[in-house]
Amino acid sequence: MKKKLTKKIAVICLGATLIFSGFGFKSDFFEIAKQIEIFTTLFKEINMNYVDETNPAALMDTAIKAMLADLDPYTNYWNEQDVEAARISNSGEYTGIGATVQVMDTTLLIMEPYKNYPADKAGLKAGDKIIEVEGIKVADYGNDISELLNGYANSKINLKYKRQGEIKTTQLTRSPIQLKAVPFYQLIDEKIGYIVLSRFNAKASSETIRALKDLKNQGAEEIILDLRGNPGGLLTEAINVSNIFLPKGELITSTKSVIEKYNKAYQTQKEPIDTQIPLVVLVNGRSASASEIVAGAIQDLDRGVVVGARSFGKGLVQRPKELAYGTQLKITISRYYTPSGRCIQALNYAERDEEGKAIKRTAKDFNEFKTRNGRSVFDGGGISPDVKLETSEYSAITNALLAENAIFNFATDYYYNNELESPESFKFTDADFNNFKSFLKTTNFQYKTATEQELEELLATASKEGYEQDILNHYKSISTEIAAEKMKELDEKKHEIVSILTDEIIKRYFYKEGLYKYYVENNPEILEAKSILNNPQRYSQVLK
Repeated sequence: MKKKLTKKIAVICLGATLIFSGFGFKSDFFEIAKQIEIFTTLFKEINMNYVDETNPAALMDTAIKAMLADLDPYTNYWNEQDVEAARISNSGEYTGIGATVQVMDTTLLIMEPYKNYPADKAGLKAGDKIIEVEGIKVADYGNDISELLNGYANSKINLKYKRQGEIKTTQLTRSPIQLKAVPFYQLIDEKIGYIVLSRFNAKASSETIRALKDLKNQGAEEIILDLRGNPGGLLTEAINVSNIFLPKGELITSTKSVIEKYNKAYQTQKEPIDTQIPLVVLVNGRSASASEIVAGAIQDLDRGVVVGARSFGKGLVQRPKELAYGTQLKITISRYYTPSGRCIQALNYAERDEEGKAIKRTAKDFNEFKTRNGRSVFDGGGISPDVKLETSEYSAITNALLAENAIFNFATDYYYNNELESPESFKFTDADFNNFKSFLKTTNFQYKTATEQELEELLATASKEGYEQDILNHYKSISTEIAAEKMKELDEKKHEIVSILTDEIIKRYFYKEGLYKYYVENNPEILEAKSILNNPQRYSQVLK
């Protein structure tokens, strides 16, 4: 009953609480005052007169979140814990157990323990499921249970967890955690510097500069900058990282909004480190936001070659706005554009389909722009690389496997049933892939294709109109054929699935550091980047 009431109030309050979104002052003052008064009186009457006891904070929280859900997924209300989490993300420092965790129903799933940090020292492994924190059951606490893992430096924390069906306990000592923006760099083939930039926190440009200078001192004459899987971060750091390879005064990005004060041009402010060294930038479907600003600038200004798969397509800029009692509103204030003038935003949240989903632009709607050398580039769907590789792309079935943690769970089982001496010795065989397909059957892995979703909608419509029995047999026949085709799709997308499986398995044995060492000798994108850099004529030809 309470849940239904909360939803109804959220709908009623959606327009009335518009003032909190930061956009209210674009409407006339009378309308704003009118809606605030309606909401205030409604909120008061419900809390004073409703038949059951109400929770004012919960009702308001639901109202705010329902309102913001009608905008875009990046405009969010942050409570005090969220504000602190954002500070940690941007600074790259916090005090805790040193592991990535995911809230999974009644447990906290360890996704990755960081090497030599408390969780790792205590013996926790990826795949372990924390069921109690300091005697508090995760199942009874809710989604904020992960906050209990953080605390003061040198403080103790007792955990109960499940591993491969067995219950275990451990005690950890919290310590300061420093998340590096550049977790790995190495000289490969005696003259190519490889730099992994994993996040755009406050240290992104300084760590990249340090890595570049060190590699050049070791003899690097060419550079591979790996932005794959980098979700973005600080806009200022995207400018500063671009500035490493581009001259002072160069336009990197501009932002545009209906609010004039947010229309800005961002140029490089410092002297560069090296504007001549041949450069390849790696991107994939998980390279977003600040990563796309850097890749877009490098591409538009013909400063280097972009290799991989089309990036995520997040061209929206957010800014935190202070609210009362230590809370914040992270609000989308503008769209950003690359130097050539293209916006890489893939989804249009101002327009929705019949199901309320944002409309994704298709290739026929893309607009053509020109790089400094006159090459054609397009807007509307992320940064499309100059050299595309299938191994960088994620198909529908691969995304489904990732969403269901199927690859992660298989890697967990693999780890406890196989020994591995070194990253270089690993090879995911055809027999391993067959084992993976068998594993999927035991877990009842399922995903729906777009065709299946449309068929279900058709069957529902037919049922309403009285034709269900007439088409049911046809529906079952088609569904059987689709199921068979989906199994074939696993084999068709084997190259990309095996690539991700390999990454996940190697991390279990040798952490991220071991994975990067494996990359420099075996990763298809790095091998392609090396091939381009080792062929000056091809490098120049791509940029012409």
